[in-house]
Amino acid sequence: MSDTGITYEQTGGLGVITLNRPALMNALNSAMRRAITAAVEAAPGQGARALVLTGAGRAFCSGQDLNDGIKDASDLERVLRDEYEPMLKAIATCPLPVIAAVNGAAAGAGANLALGCDVVIAAESAVFLQAFSRIGLIPDAGGTWLLPRQIGMARAMGAMLFAEPVSAQKAVAWGMIWEAVPDADFAAHWRARAEALATGPTQTYGHLKAALRASAENGFAEQLAVEARLQAACGATEDFREGVMAFLQKRKARFTGR
Repeated sequence: MSDTGITYEQTGGLGVITLNRPALMNALNSAMRRAITAAVEAAPGQGARALVLTGAGRAFCSGQDLNDGIKDASDLERVLRDEYEPMLKAIATCPLPVIAAVNGAAAGAGANLALGCDVVIAAESAVFLQAFSRIGLIPDAGGTWLLPRQIGMARAMGAMLFAEPVSAQKAVAWGMIWEAVPDADFAAHWRARAEALATGPTQTYGHLKAALRASAENGFAEQLAVEARLQAACGATEDFREGVMAFLQKRKARFTGR
């Protein structure tokens, strides 16, 4: 998929999507957005049990490629509706856990692409930047929904109005991301994390994602009903039976994703 601006590699149950335009700090164009969407949607059928989204070179993603297909205001709306929305929804609804391994700067739509993943692991040198107001735009790619829920309204407002970089360490302290890892350990660390998920109870992870994402809009009673329904689905899996048996036998569970 290199001609689309990404590569996809799968080893066992782990699929890795790499944004691969390093000379442009992996700026997103139409081909990349379509390719990311297609890769995320296809991965479960290809036997993947966990996904990683990362960047080639020194950046994770610098956001929208401003030289790619944006001619006027109507293009902005079209691109967000027809290209960003399917990509972000594919990640959110993917039945696999999706890790953003943020290897460097994540700016604009690139920051919000990372934050839209299930877990964000960043190199300590990485920064997150809501750069939109610098060019007279509001944050998009889900940022106005994601960030207030992750870090609160006051911090989200400041990050977006001032458009100042947020370090990986500060992002952890704010609750924006899961963890920041020393650069020297970063690649080995995210891969070990991802491989652990790729050998876990895959269907359970999908139901867990669905429950947590539903909770953002549900009342308490509605969420209890979601939990009951999805817990029943988990209880019907082979992995649940294996997990219980492993617990009783005092051994490590051998999950198969079924």
